[in-house]
Amino acid sequence: MKFSSNFIVVFVLFAFVLTVANGQPLVPAMFVFGDSVVDVGNNNNLYTIIKADFPPYGRDFLNHKPTGRFCNGKLASDFTAENIGFTDYPPAYLSKKAKGNNLLIGANFASASSGYYETTAKLYHTLSLSKQLENYKQYQNKLVAIAGKSNASSIISDGIYLISSGSSDFLQNYYINPLLYKSYTPDQFSDVLIESYANFIQNLYKLGARKIGVTTLPPLGCLPAAITVFGSDSNECVAKLNKEAVSFNNKLNATSQRLQTKLPNLKLVVFDIYQSLYNLVTKPADSEAANKILADDLLSSGISLIS
Repeated sequence: MKFSSNFIVVFVLFAFVLTVANGQPLVPAMFVFGDSVVDVGNNNNLYTIIKADFPPYGRDFLNHKPTGRFCNGKLASDFTAENIGFTDYPPAYLSKKAKGNNLLIGANFASASSGYYETTAKLYHTLSLSKQLENYKQYQNKLVAIAGKSNASSIISDGIYLISSGSSDFLQNYYINPLLYKSYTPDQFSDVLIESYANFIQNLYKLGARKIGVTTLPPLGCLPAAITVFGSDSNECVAKLNKEAVSFNNKLNATSQRLQTKLPNLKLVVFDIYQSLYNLVTKPADSEAANKILADDLLSSGISLIS
């Protein structure tokens, strides 16, 4: 089941939306927050077992060596950076590359096994979203020193901000943590996550972000790990987990609409990846039609974000 490959389709298609005809980027910088889907190596520099700095990770990357990406090659955010027009990728903020002019195109603050729920990252000794935001504040100070206050302000306000989070909160915490699943129903837990999401967006907005894209949860029950652990010896998607992902996504959409109404000049776009990815996984013969629907949806969302 090539679920991760299909997930990359989301950001690749989104990237083509952002690319102009002459190949020049429409945005000056890209800032990335979230989990393993978009972590490009920050966990390499943490005392955690959640790492991807060893083979076979990276075997299909540029130098055929592991970089800290939880992938054999490029991540979705890498394809996005390329197609936006950048000649290099926004560096992992904790890496040695995150200095000088390398920071002018943004930075990646994501950390695998993190989520909207603060203690998810604490369980795995990774970077919570609140810590990622602290690192972003540090980045802003460095950017001012490099580019000057006026240029830094333009980079911050005109850049795009991508967020991919939430899956680890359920799969690596809630579903396997009796302290959580005995205290909260899935619906109650998703409310906790949504509150954290809303706070994160508002804090990011206060720091100057105006163009923010966030992905919904994918079909959690179709992830190989979920099927292995919760599939009851079946190789089918776990319906219960997918139902709870849909419920969370509905709340994410509603909350995002309220935030966009509340915060002046904010363009907050939700990339609804659930149904198209579900179709790609469960109906591979219809993947061409599913990809077209996904492309159409992302075209509309991408134009909304950058226009």
